[in-house]
Amino acid sequence: MEIEVLKSKIHCVKVTQANLNYMGSITIDEDLMDASNMIAGEKVQIVDNNNGERFETYIIKGNRGSGCICLNGAAARKVQIGDTVIIMSFARMDFEEAKTFKPTVIFPKEGNLL
Repeated sequence: MEIEVLKSKIHCVKVTQANLNYMGSITIDEDLMDASNMIAGEKVQIVDNNNGERFETYIIKGNRGSGCICLNGAAARKVQIGDTVIIMSFARMDFEEAKTFKPTVIFPKEGNLL
């Protein structure tokens, strides 16, 4: 049996931009992507701590060291600049493997920096 478990999490970063006129996705600073073990094109779930929105999209690589967290397209309507969000990705794995798997969780500092 396979189950879906948390693979990676960027905990409590601030939305720096919202771009309604761009095709959907979330742009994430490449440093944050590397530290959280996420890649471009990966499906993520976004949770907005300010308004309770929860939605899925995919990652676009942002400029390294920029602290960029930009919601694009329709997702831009779900957040406000300055909102605190949690970004999570999940993986399917064998039940026994999942028992010992440790997700990568990061806690960025002010400015969404490591």
